[in-house]
Amino acid sequence: MTVPGYLAVDSGGSGLRVAVGVPGRPPTASGETREPVRTGARGLDPGHLMAQLVPLAKALTERAGVDELGTAVVGAAGFASLGDALRAELPDELARELGTRAVALAADAVTAYVGALGPRPGAVVAAGTGLIALGTDLTGWRRADGWGHLLGDCGGGAWIGRAGLEAALRAHDGRDGGSTALLAAAEEQFGPVRELPGRLYPRTDRPAMLASFAPRVAECAPHDLVAASILRAAARNMAESAAAVCPTSGTAEVAFTGGLLKLGDPLLAPLGEEVAERLPHARAVPAEGDPLHGCVRIATELAAGRLALPGETTLLHVVRAKGD
Repeated sequence: MTVPGYLAVDSGGSGLRVAVGVPGRPPTASGETREPVRTGARGLDPGHLMAQLVPLAKALTERAGVDELGTAVVGAAGFASLGDALRAELPDELARELGTRAVALAADAVTAYVGALGPRPGAVVAAGTGLIALGTDLTGWRRADGWGHLLGDCGGGAWIGRAGLEAALRAHDGRDGGSTALLAAAEEQFGPVRELPGRLYPRTDRPAMLASFAPRVAECAPHDLVAASILRAAARNMAESAAAVCPTSGTAEVAFTGGLLKLGDPLLAPLGEEVAERLPHARAVPAEGDPLHGCVRIATELAAGRLALPGETTLLHVVRAKGD
């Protein structure tokens, strides 16, 4: 008897996380790569993704005891704005190399949403180095922020780190709004702050470098009013983004997910207060899982023919083989 399986792929800034299993059950085999998918003139490179994915997927399929991969779900960071080549080529490539018959390509915000809440109305804020909010009433998607560290991502790790370093430089200069505690933390982490522009501006990983200072802001917050105010402002921005996308009628849930939550109470306490004030109609719930868990959930729903999420080309693109 043939055992049909699913392939779930979470493509992010550190590489691919891949899981194989049988629809309706947790994954039975998983693995990862360490190289992010390249971005070129056509956006995310489908050839580079497939070169990494195919050998890993075949090995995991054998390990999982699955005969075929009937369903594949790929969630990718950057898919909303850089996914044209993936949409054009990946479904056919997956069918040819792995035999898939139903493929869903999704923005990582969608897989984060489904991982956190499942296919239910509400809002999810994914907060790490950056920040994006996604909401749905199951008829369409609404997005807020996710515009990158220069134009937005307000309340994300890079935003917090940049605000903390600004406060450190203000203290160095003797300007209002400075924090000697953050100045000391900045110099301990980066060296003399007068050299910081030369260290920061030439780097291609500026958002990650800025975000690396966010935990120091959280460490200072319990005894430093400036650091505490930065985290309060971050919490306010996170709640505002959630409110911008959350359905205003019916029953809705709101969840927060991502590495930024590891900052703990200095961020989570004001976040709870801000959410209660701005989303009194929504029920705050803990995230149930991560983006890879979201891919698995989408695969199960897709395999059963009951995927109820809104299909919008730049956020969730579903392709089925003819006759299915």
